[in-house]
Parts: sequence; C-alpha cells; structure tokens
Amino acid sequence: MPVHRSGTAHRLRALAVGTLLAAFSLLSTLPSSAADTPARGSARMGMGVIAHDGQDGTPSTGDATQTEGVDVAGYQGNVAWSTLWNSGVRWAYTKATEGTYYTNPYFAQQYNGAYNIGMIRGSYHFATPDTTTGATQANYFVDHGGGWSGDGKTLPGTLDIEWNPYGAACYGKTQSAMVSWISSFLNQYRARTGRDAVIYTAASWWTQCTGDYSGFASASPLWIARYASDPGTLPAGWGYYTIWQYTSSGTTVGDHDKFNGALDRVQALAKG
Repeated sequence: MPVHRSGTAHRLRALAVGTLLAAFSLLSTLPSSAADTPARGSARMGMGVIAHDGQDGTPSTGDATQTEGVDVAGYQGNVAWSTLWNSGVRWAYTKATEGTYYTNPYFAQQYNGAYNIGMIRGSYHFATPDTTTGATQANYFVDHGGGWSGDGKTLPGTLDIEWNPYGAACYGKTQSAMVSWISSFLNQYRARTGRDAVIYTAASWWTQCTGDYSGFASASPLWIARYASDPGTLPAGWGYYTIWQYTSSGTTVGDHDKFNGALDRVQALAKG
C-alpha cells in the first residue's frame, strides 16, 4: 500500500510554525534593558544622564567668565570644526578609548581637527571597571591618544566614569572597590604623563557607586554632568567644578560644555 505523507508533513509544518511563534513570544517578554543594550565600544560621555537624572533647562548664555566647549565621540564621524569655531567653541575633548578593546576610528579627524582650527583639545577614556584594572586601562588610554604634552594646547586626559551602559550601573563593584579602581587609574595616568586626570561624572552616580568619596578632589579637576540650568550639588570634596556638561542637544555637536573660567583658565589647565 502507498504511504500517505501529506498529513505528516502538514503536522510537521504546523509544529515548526508553533515553535517559531513561541520563540518570538519569548523574545518579546525579555526585559527592555536587555534588548536595548548597546554594542561594546559605543559608550560616550553622558550616555546615561537623561535616563537617570533627566534634563531641566539650560544655563544662561553669554557668560563672559565661562568658555564654551564640546565633547565628541566616534558616532559623530567627521566633525565640522570650522562651524563650531565660528559659533564660539574654543575647546574640545574627543573620546580616544574604551576599556582595553576600543579606539575611536575618527580620533585623528576629531582630535587634530580641533587643534588645527585653533582650539585647545584633550581626550577622554570611557571606563569599564568590570573588564580590566584601572592601571591597565590608564596605560591603554595613554598608548592610544590619551597622553599629554606641554604645548599649551593639550588638556590633561579625562576619566569618564559613569553609569554602565552594558549592565549593572556600578559595574558589579562595591563602593570601596570602585574607589580603588578609580585610584588605580588616576595613579597610573599620573605616573605615565605627569598630570592628574580630570574626572567626568554625575553626582548621583558618584554617590551611588563610590559612596560620595571625597578623596580625589584635591588633585583631579571635576567635570560634572547635569542637563539643567545650573550644575547642582557637586560630589563631596569639590568646592567648584572645572567643566560642566550642560546639554546633549546643542547645535552642530550635541554635547556642549562650559569651562568654569575665561579662555586664559582653559590655557592654564593645558599648560599644567
């Protein structure tokens, strides 16, 4: 007798469709944080500010005692430095590295472009304390664009330490372990360059992940992140900020910052 396969094939097709539907249903129930996790290397200054601290206005304009700047990263590609210069921007920081696995492919255009247009420039490192030690990342940073020279136009490197875009906010570290990691980075950066690195952070993250530690304030300038009309309460130990990132929605380049002083103070930080 002939074997009838049509019923069996139909059942197999139905089973396959049902399995696919179940898989899609499972994916749709995954936490949004898992679905929204960015690719390694894509982190940048202030990536988590709005999500964690929100935004509430911008500072008043035209303050002669502050100097406008920007911070840029690889996702922005080639930057129109002449446009920024003509708008009044006089200094810039460029992301150089992240962890020990990423270097900015647009670093040369961004870092050298700012310098060539006449700006005072510097570079920053996005910290990932869950991947390697602070000293290891400081070395990686210095070896890939994070050094310093006393040419009067190069700012000391910045440690960007903020919310983890890839997982737990404090990178799985206790407050004391986080302080130790930051100390390791800062000490190695100073040993390699002779300069104290700037610390970029948000007050709420600093309180949550370091216990509002005050021990770095005597040496490292503070770059505070707060998208509002004023910089707010600063982390413990710092009586004033050196730089304030006040928005991620500026013109030409989104991330805009104010240096707490006129241009000669920017130059003073560059000279050491």
